[in-house]
Amino acid sequence: MTTQAGQAPVLSDDEFPDNPWPALWALVVGFFMILVDVSIVSIATPALMESFDTGIEPVLWVTSAYLLAYAVPLLITGRFGDRFGPKRLYLTGLAIFTLASLACGLAPTIGWLIGARVVQGLGASMMTPQTMAVITRTFPPARRGSAMALWGATAGVAFLVGPLLGGLLLDSVGWEWIFFINVPVGIIGFVAAARLVPRLQQHAHQMDWVGVGLSAVGLFLVIFGLQEGEGHDWGQIVGPLTVPMLIGAGVLVLVGFVVWQARGPAEPLVPLGLFRDRNFSLSNLAITTMGLSVTAMMFPLLVWLQSVRGYTPTEAALLMAPQAIASIALARPVGQLVDRIHPRVLPTLGLGGFAVTLFVLSRLMTPDSSIVAVCVAMTFIGVTGACIWGPLATTANRNLPIHLAGAGSGIYNTTRQVGSVIGSAAIAALMSARIASHLGPQAAERFGSGEGSAAAGPAALPPQVAEALSSAFAESLLLPAAVLVLGAVAALALEQMRHQRG
Repeated sequence: MTTQAGQAPVLSDDEFPDNPWPALWALVVGFFMILVDVSIVSIATPALMESFDTGIEPVLWVTSAYLLAYAVPLLITGRFGDRFGPKRLYLTGLAIFTLASLACGLAPTIGWLIGARVVQGLGASMMTPQTMAVITRTFPPARRGSAMALWGATAGVAFLVGPLLGGLLLDSVGWEWIFFINVPVGIIGFVAAARLVPRLQQHAHQMDWVGVGLSAVGLFLVIFGLQEGEGHDWGQIVGPLTVPMLIGAGVLVLVGFVVWQARGPAEPLVPLGLFRDRNFSLSNLAITTMGLSVTAMMFPLLVWLQSVRGYTPTEAALLMAPQAIASIALARPVGQLVDRIHPRVLPTLGLGGFAVTLFVLSRLMTPDSSIVAVCVAMTFIGVTGACIWGPLATTANRNLPIHLAGAGSGIYNTTRQVGSVIGSAAIAALMSARIASHLGPQAAERFGSGEGSAAAGPAALPPQVAEALSSAFAESLLLPAAVLVLGAVAALALEQMRHQRG
């Protein structure tokens, strides 16, 4: 441990603090906030349309711009954390995110709001990889499972709290407070992280600027194409430019990026040697299916609760509460198990159980099913999620060398986020197709975007329409269920951790 004048001690790679938990809790505050902002705005779409007197497409970009700015730089910011120190980059990102949140709440135009959301996303992208990197570098391998379980529970709960918190704020104080609430939370998180998170040894990496450019362009084209696909009917965007051309170009650039990483730089942005670790590769595959499925699950379920069962946005979000409660309650015991049992056990049970639960839930999505049974199913989603988020994060990074913690975290979070974007695009297209099959193309245009506020409610729906919509939403839910089976197969192939062998 070294100390510089007037500064906190710097931990070397072979040192671990006696009690790293306060630092982790300080990081969790900001991590939870940025993940909540992924989903919190979606429920405010009607309010934003009314406030800015604009159509749905510009308002949808309030969410899309954030996701794009959040996902694209993750590989780069993970590597920056290794080079400049995860604490420094986390605090910089948190300050940017908090100030951008204030700008969002004060936005006089929709264009201003979209621009501020881009800045918000950039701040979030600087923070996310550092949370996992700090866990890897402050918790010894034998104690890392409990810490990653808390990290995972935070990620799982945040996806559910967003719509609920958004609904409560909309019903009480207005859409501006969806963003204003981040300001005091951000200040508290900044002070806590500055005081409690240790400074970690920096590694003088050479930056692969060609790799930075290729990864940013490739991810931007692919993610932008997926986000815009459904809105442009997977065809022409402008002039001769089409969605398939955009995605295809992005894939080609990413292929070029991989080739460059393998043969070009002295120190690549993504060290491909990381993927020689079976657990790292399989965990990335499994978390991609999880990110896809959690995002895809929310759209048909929330729209069904509001359009067919007649719940308000806040009431529909409250029905998700059992899932969050179960995830929080199981975080500690699951974390203790992660450090003791084979890494394949919990993720395989979780992903397989999640798939079965979604299948059961699809059978419950009828106009007159028991809402109590739906709540029980939601509870099981929380139980299975607790077995997935933390255990997979632990398994992905536990075998990696300390000096590549940021790179590994950036890759892991990028695959999770890309999975979420694919899930959003896929479920929107599938819902539109299933509704068109049951009710015709005009109904698909109304409901296919997944916006529950577009629903008319059961009083305005003839019984045959309610039944058809329920069938369409239930069939859409089978997509994430099927994808989770692939994730379970990947988790089944995980191997014993190195520190546990022998």
